Amino acid sequence: MPLTALALVLVAALLHAAWNIVAKKINAGPHFPLLSSVFIVLLWSPLGLWLAIDALPRWGLAEWSLLLASAVANLVYIRALLAGYRAAELTVVYPVARGTGPLVSSFAAVLVLGETLGAQGIAGVLGITAGVFLIAGGPRLWSAAHDPAQRQRVRAGLAWGGFTGLAIATYTVIDAYAVKVLLISPMLVCWIGNLLRIHLLLPTAWADRAGLARETRASWRAVLLVAALSPLSYLLVLYAVQQAPLSLVAPAREVSMLFAALIGGRLLGESDRGLRLLGAACIAGGVIALATA
Repeated sequence: MPLTALALVLVAALLHAAWNIVAKKINAGPHFPLLSSVFIVLLWSPLGLWLAIDALPRWGLAEWSLLLASAVANLVYIRALLAGYRAAELTVVYPVARGTGPLVSSFAAVLVLGETLGAQGIAGVLGITAGVFLIAGGPRLWSAAHDPAQRQRVRAGLAWGGFTGLAIATYTVIDAYAVKVLLISPMLVCWIGNLLRIHLLLPTAWADRAGLARETRASWRAVLLVAALSPLSYLLVLYAVQQAPLSLVAPAREVSMLFAALIGGRLLGESDRGLRLLGAACIAGGVIALATA
């Protein structure tokens, strides 16, 4: 993997972990996906409109179909992620989601995009996946000690995390195809995708206008921060995909687990720091393997 692509992925990982910690800390409500999409569209509209004026007249059914599919997959992802955060700890949901996503994405990239994944690349993917498992709690995920309530929360975290990971893999492959094959600007993939999600979410929000107003007043500052960080994080990933195979980029971005586990665990008071450090070492080794593949 080129060093520039790796640098993009590492910065993206830090930004991704940061906005997920913000979303978990404020206990994001049901209208968070709509609010974040609205803020993203408004905040990034100068660049989005500038690119759209030139690109949209040339688009056909293939471009719009892919972006609509991406918008739906992203919507499923954010709803599943937030449901997981309400049901379990960030250090269970986030690692499982981020571990499932790249594993599926890497092998889907081989099947869909015709990429190749050598022995070193496979070792890197498996190292990152093992690190994610350890950061999420390792063997504790299966036993959850002897506390029924904690066991239920861990199992809920595993279920929501796994489902979220499948959604991540889905939109990652769709978006990679959009930027690598159809040559759509990564900025437009992100900006148009959020514009489409607003239209998908408006009917539900309109039926709960009072709840939407309350959530806006309570969390607009956090949503504004997420609107700044989230697109920037994903844009860096898409630009990295233009420079390196998706089968390497997707798992490498899971170094965000290191940031989420160490920073989020401290801020949110979640435990098992020893397992997290061991998991972080596995992730670091996996990233090094991918970077030199």
